[in-house]
Amino acid sequence: MRNTCWRVITGAPCSGKTSVISELARLGYRVVQETARAYIDEELERGRDLLQIKADPLPFERMILNRKIEIESALPDSEIIFLDRAIPDSIAYFELEGLDPEEPRSKSREFRYASVFLMDRLRFETDRVRTETDRMAATLDRLLETSYVELGYPVVRVPVLSVKKRCRFILDIVQGRSNDGFL
Repeated sequence: MRNTCWRVITGAPCSGKTSVISELARLGYRVVQETARAYIDEELERGRDLLQIKADPLPFERMILNRKIEIESALPDSEIIFLDRAIPDSIAYFELEGLDPEEPRSKSREFRYASVFLMDRLRFETDRVRTETDRMAATLDRLLETSYVELGYPVVRVPVLSVKKRCRFILDIVQGRSNDGFL
């Protein structure tokens, strides 16, 4: 197992992960954007539609899992890096699709993240990439937390705040400062 200094930002669709990751990047932190969204955007640019891209859940979820593994394998362990989702997120997505989660579960044991932040959900909105419903988002929220907890991570819930305050909440924890003023 590789012990890392990486921080995972996870949460259901429409929880503000991408906004927080973008703000952390603006503040000068190294970030890794969400793999699934990047892959879907690439495929849409190639002329495929969302139904074609996600037509068969197992190859789609495996593609995302393998891309996460490839990306994370190339990252330096000792650098603080914020990940918009990480390998264990695939456990939740496999389960949501009714697939056997053993493959992502075993791959999740290859890395140890320094901390996991689960974003509390915001008002649900759709976009050109998001296919989940509000109900699915609620289920994913629960599955994501369970996936990380079962791997032995203390999951820190990030409350609904402005993007800047959410970043400050996360950075205070990363830097060992109290964030009692946020709650």
